[in-house]
Amino acid sequence: MPTIIFIVLTIKSVNMHEASFYKKLKNKAVQCYACNRKCIIADKCRGFCKVRYNEDGTLYSLVYAKPVAIASDPIEKKPLYHFMPGTYCNSIATFGCNFTCPFCQNFEISQEFTLAELEKLTTVEPEEIIENTLQKELSGIAYTYVEPTVFVEYALDIMKLACREGLYNVWVTNGYFSRQVARKLTKYLHAANIDLKGDARFYHKLC
Repeated sequence: MPTIIFIVLTIKSVNMHEASFYKKLKNKAVQCYACNRKCIIADKCRGFCKVRYNEDGTLYSLVYAKPVAIASDPIEKKPLYHFMPGTYCNSIATFGCNFTCPFCQNFEISQEFTLAELEKLTTVEPEEIIENTLQKELSGIAYTYVEPTVFVEYALDIMKLACREGLYNVWVTNGYFSRQVARKLTKYLHAANIDLKGDARFYHKLC
C-alpha cells in the first residue's frame, strides 16, 4: 500500500535535481519508486523522507549534492569485517530517511531537520566527493548515517565515478529500497550492510 502525502509546501531557495525513480500521475501528482513506500506525492508536497519533492508534476531531490556529513571511517565501523579489512572510506550522508526509528542515533539528520537547515548546506558535486576521497588517500566511499536510498541519484553519480577511479562503494542501508534501485545499484556496489532491526511486528511498530 503506497504512502499518500498531502502536506503542501512552497520551496523556493533549495537547489533541486530531478529524481530518477518516479512516474507521473494525474493532477500533477507523482509516485516515487526509490523505496518500497512508493509514496504518492501531490503537487507542492514532499515524500515521507522529506527530501523528495513534487513541483508541478516533476519529482525532485532536495539533497542532490547537499551532503550534511563527510567523514573518514574505518571499514570495520560500517561494520564490515571481511570486506577490505584495515582500509578507510569516505562516509557521506544527506538529510532524510524513509524510516522513523525512535532509537536512531542520527535522528538529527535523518528525521529532525528543517528546510532552513537544508537550505544552508554547501553544494558538493560528485566530482568533488571523488577528489576529496583521493586527496585523503582513502580506499572507497560509504553511503551511510541515514538511509542512502533517499539520496540515491547523488549516490549513483558518485558511485559511477568511484568505480572509474578504482574506489569501492559501500551502502549501510535498511534494505527498504525498490527493485528499480536494486538493479541500478548492482552495477556499482561492492558491499552492503543491511541493518536488520527486528521482526515484522517490530518494524511496523517502531520503524
